Amino acid sequence: MGKKLVMAQKRGETRALCLGVAMVVCAAIAYYILGTTVLPLYQKSVWTQESMCQLIETNIRDQEELEGRKVAQYPCLWVNVSAVGRWAVLYHTEDTWDQNQQCSYIPGSLDNYQMARADVEKVRDKFHEHQVFYCFSTTRENETRVLYRRLYGPQTLLFSLFWPTFLLTGGLLIIAMVKINQSLSILAAQK
Repeated sequence: MGKKLVMAQKRGETRALCLGVAMVVCAAIAYYILGTTVLPLYQKSVWTQESMCQLIETNIRDQEELEGRKVAQYPCLWVNVSAVGRWAVLYHTEDTWDQNQQCSYIPGSLDNYQMARADVEKVRDKFHEHQVFYCFSTTRENETRVLYRRLYGPQTLLFSLFWPTFLLTGGLLIIAMVKINQSLSILAAQK
C-alpha cells in the first residue's frame, strides 16, 4: 500500500508541476504579446495632460457634401470645447480622428440609422447636462484636438497586465507548493 501511495503522489506531483510550468509559459507568452502590442501604443500616446474642458457647441452631422451635392452618411456628433485656454475639437478616443476627422463621436452600430441617430442625440444631451468635464490634451503648442477618453492609458495597461501576472503568480505558487511538498515528504521518509 505504501508503494501505491508514493506512485499516486508522484503522478499528482508531476501533473501539478506540469500545470505550474504551463501557467508560467502562458504568462510569458502573454507578456510578450502585450509588450509588442499594448505597450508601444501606451508609450506613443501623446494624450497625457488631463485638463478641464468646457463645452462651446455641439452639432449633429447627418450629411456630407461631396462634389457639390449632399451624400447620405451615418449621423455623428461634432463637439467644440475650450481646453487649456484655447478652442479645440473634442474626439471620443484616439481612433475616432482616424475614422472620420469631421466627427467627434461615431455611434457604435451604424446598421440602423434611427438607432445611430438616437445614440448620437443621447450623447449630445449628456454633454449639454455636464458642460464642464475632464478631457485629455497634448503638450504640443498648436494642437487643436483633445480626447474625451484615452484608449491606451495607464488603467488599460494595468488591466491588460493583470491576468498574465495572476497566471504567473499562480504557476509559481503551484511549483513552490509541489517542491515544498516533495521536500517535506523526503524529510518524513528519512525519520
